Amino acid sequence: MSRSARPTVVLVHGAFADASSYARVVPELTAAGLAVVAPAVPNRGLVDDAAYIASVVRAVDGPVILVGHSYGGAVITLAGVEDNVRALVYLAGYALEQGESLGELQGRFPDSGLAEALVLTPFPVAGSTETGTDVTVAVDRFPALFAADVDPALAAVLAVSQRPLAARAFTETAQVAAWRSKPSWGLIATEDRAINPEVERYGYRRAGMTTVEVDSSHLVMLARPDAVVELIREAVRSTAG
Repeated sequence: MSRSARPTVVLVHGAFADASSYARVVPELTAAGLAVVAPAVPNRGLVDDAAYIASVVRAVDGPVILVGHSYGGAVITLAGVEDNVRALVYLAGYALEQGESLGELQGRFPDSGLAEALVLTPFPVAGSTETGTDVTVAVDRFPALFAADVDPALAAVLAVSQRPLAARAFTETAQVAAWRSKPSWGLIATEDRAINPEVERYGYRRAGMTTVEVDSSHLVMLARPDAVVELIREAVRSTAG
C-alpha cells in the first residue's frame, strides 16, 4: 500500500481525562478532510505511555501530526521521534527537555494551585506485593481548575469521570525530546489554573516553537476548539509536501 501524503492527526489526551476531551475538535478536523486517531493513553507512567503512543503512530500508514494536551505534551515529546511524525502540536502542555521530568519543569515556577487539590489513592500492582499510587483531582476542585469556561454540566461530568494518572509519571524523565528534530507549535492557555501558563511559555520558548496565546482554561479543546483546530491546520499546512 502506498503511503498517503495526507497526514493523519493523532490526538493525545492528558491526565485525568480521556479522548472525549477532543469531542469538539474531531468533527472540525474530519470536516476539513483530515484523518483522525484519538487513542486512550494508559496513564501508567511517562515512558510506558509514550511507548504505547509510539506504537499507535507506527501503525498509521502515512505522515502524522502528533498533538498532545497537558500531560499528553510530555508523552508526545518522547513518542514524536517516530519516523512518520511530521510535526508536534502542544496544547497547554509540557514540553520537556531530554533528561527532565514533569516535576522538575513545574518546580521552576510558582504552583498553579493544582498540587493542593490532588488526591492520592493506592492501587495494587499486578504480579507484585507492592502498591502503586494513583493521582486524581478533588471532584469539587476540578471544574474551577480545569474547566472554568466550559459548560458547568459538562465540567461536572468530567470531574467524576477522571482517569487517574500513576504518580510515577511525575518523576520519570524524558529519554528524548522530539521537538529538537521536528517542527513544533504550542498553544498557551492564558487562564490556565491547572498548569501555570509560564510553564507552557518556558517550554515552548526553549523549544523554539511557533506559539499562540488563547484566552482559555486548561481544557482549551472544549473551551476554544476553533483556536485548537486552526493551530493544528497550520501545522498541517506548514509541513505539507
